[in-house]
Amino acid sequence: MRLCEAEALASDLCSKHRTMCCAESCTGGLIGAAITDMAGSSEYFLGSAVTYSNEAKVKLLGVSEQTLVSHGAVSEETAREMAIGAVSLFGADYAVAVTGIAGPGGATETKPVGLVYIAVSDGSRVVVSRNVFEGGRKQVRDSTVREACGLLRDFIEGIL
Repeated sequence: MRLCEAEALASDLCSKHRTMCCAESCTGGLIGAAITDMAGSSEYFLGSAVTYSNEAKVKLLGVSEQTLVSHGAVSEETAREMAIGAVSLFGADYAVAVTGIAGPGGATETKPVGLVYIAVSDGSRVVVSRNVFEGGRKQVRDSTVREACGLLRDFIEGIL
């Protein structure tokens, strides 16, 4: 399932001669893995920063420490800054960033297991999607990969 969305995204990027990158937290590199499972991905995929810790988000992507303190790692604001930071870090045309709670632990009253923010950006414009995925850790992460690829496709096509 993961590969299907990734293949469609790859086709869009190739046909438009554009590049992408990722900033991944809760997926731990699964988006990058789905993209690089396909031969020829080096033509459009520049890389992925797996920024699982807050320190990595700050150091690699330039996420503001104040954003993390005020809103938390799992927030629209953090996802937005991750996406913008990834475009800058890799010099890509587009970035997709994900941050969330895959479970089984880590949830709070306001941030349940399955809550994932997905952001896509071209460096100037950013769209963030709030999602609450069902299932266990594997299902949440797989759903995040599918949704992230689909969201980036919609962004590239101008639907968002």
